[in-house]
Amino acid sequence: MSATLVPVFAALGDDTRWSILAALGEGDASASALAHRLPVSRQAIAKHLAILETAGLVEPMRAGREVRFRVLGAQLSATARRLDEIGAAWEKRLTAIRDIAESL
Repeated sequence: MSATLVPVFAALGDDTRWSILAALGEGDASASALAHRLPVSRQAIAKHLAILETAGLVEPMRAGREVRFRVLGAQLSATARRLDEIGAAWEKRLTAIRDIAESL
């Protein structure tokens, strides 16, 4: 599971890609439409979309002559669940450490 998280976190670690995901969260859009909304060229948007697609966060859909992108919520949900699991495991460890320290 952690091997699949690395490309997701790498993709999410970029401000522009985060902005693209946020914009796509409002609705499907083409690279050109995103370039009009964000202070980034269409070519740069296309490169960022390719990275997001490789990470499984967006998918392209053909709409006539236009290629529109949409967010894949399943990958984001799976990532959130994994982070929750990691957080719960750390909470359990920290509680055990606290219990040991308090018993001394």
